[in-house]
Amino acid sequence: MNEIENKRISKFLSLILRHQPETIQLKLDENGWAEVSELITKSAKGRIHFSFEDLEEVVETNNKKRFAFNDDKTMIRASQGHSIDIDLALKTAQPPDFLYHGTAESNISSILDKGIEKRSRQHVHLSADKETATKVGMRHGKPVILTIRTKKMNDDGIPFYLSANNVWLTDFVDAKYISK
Repeated sequence: MNEIENKRISKFLSLILRHQPETIQLKLDENGWAEVSELITKSAKGRIHFSFEDLEEVVETNNKKRFAFNDDKTMIRASQGHSIDIDLALKTAQPPDFLYHGTAESNISSILDKGIEKRSRQHVHLSADKETATKVGMRHGKPVILTIRTKKMNDDGIPFYLSANNVWLTDFVDAKYISK
């Protein structure tokens, strides 16, 4: 499969597994898992054709590890980033002292005033390194990297979770924990 086709399938999977499974009448369980055979069949009916081998390649080569199979590869789900109500069954984790959030320069005044909200997502996403945060920020305009005092947040009783693809998640970041 070429890179363009891989990206096209990946974007489609993000839409279906994170936001709109109803687009192809796909059923997700309470933890966001879908049957692989049902995904392939219903995607084809929706005119997005791919094989199990193509799906494996997309999952294995996705640089952000957005998708995961269960152990026997009969089920698939998005690792995080959902706007639909599912329970990823994440366990709390001890974050490092600092994490990073990439955003566009146009969002800075609002963030420094109101904090970082999850908005339509289930969690706020934070990165362990500035490089990843920069890439995230670039998607929205001129990037600005914010440093989040996550140890202090955690010491104050705010829980953190680490997704299967190593994205740090929390429910909200109050402005008092943010530095530019």
